[in-house]
Amino acid sequence: MKDVPTYLPNGTILPCNLPREDVRDAFISLSAASLGELPAGSVVGSASLRRQSQILYRYPSLKVENFRGNVQTRLKKLSEGKVQATLLALAGLKRLNMTNNVTAILSIEEMLPAIAQGAIGIACRTNDDKMANYIASLNHEETRLAVTCERAFLETLDGSCRTPIAGYAYRDEDGNCVFRGLVASPDGTQVLETSRKGPYVLEDMVLLAKDAGEELRKRAGPGFFDFIKTLK
Repeated sequence: MKDVPTYLPNGTILPCNLPREDVRDAFISLSAASLGELPAGSVVGSASLRRQSQILYRYPSLKVENFRGNVQTRLKKLSEGKVQATLLALAGLKRLNMTNNVTAILSIEEMLPAIAQGAIGIACRTNDDKMANYIASLNHEETRLAVTCERAFLETLDGSCRTPIAGYAYRDEDGNCVFRGLVASPDGTQVLETSRKGPYVLEDMVLLAKDAGEELRKRAGPGFFDFIKTLK
């Protein structure tokens, strides 16, 4: 779901989400146990602006390098010493049965995940009642509400996968929705964060996510997102 555009084609809906996998990011390195243990000047490979900006914000002594390819290609580049570390979605590694490569799992506080990370969605046509009934039995409502909340935040900021935006919604022990959102400059010099809490109900979750997005848009100012576009 993290790669699904915010605006769906006409006649398409996303009524179903499967139970969500772990949303966290995995740190992989052959020379350090964590990002904080990497020596100054070490290169971390990542194609994600979201990851790049948060790494540079918390560890300005590190360098980041655009790092593309599938999981196997990235791990090969790492083993060849082209970078000293990389980050990958833990959900993907679990689904590929490749968690043996994980050095450490980053906490949500250290690396806020991408919108809808770890969630799989099933789309169908708006008028296809037969298919909608089939996939309804697969839907995990708690995940669907969380994903809808996060995507409402992304839509408010008019973001994409090429924008350093992060967000995570989850149900706390009291049954409420807790949402955390972040927008950053690609170089990590500016990171704006906010959080919200409210009922775990669709309408309330969408409203709180939009409110969080509007807050960050106002705090960032009109030139902030223009600055991001020039660095894409």
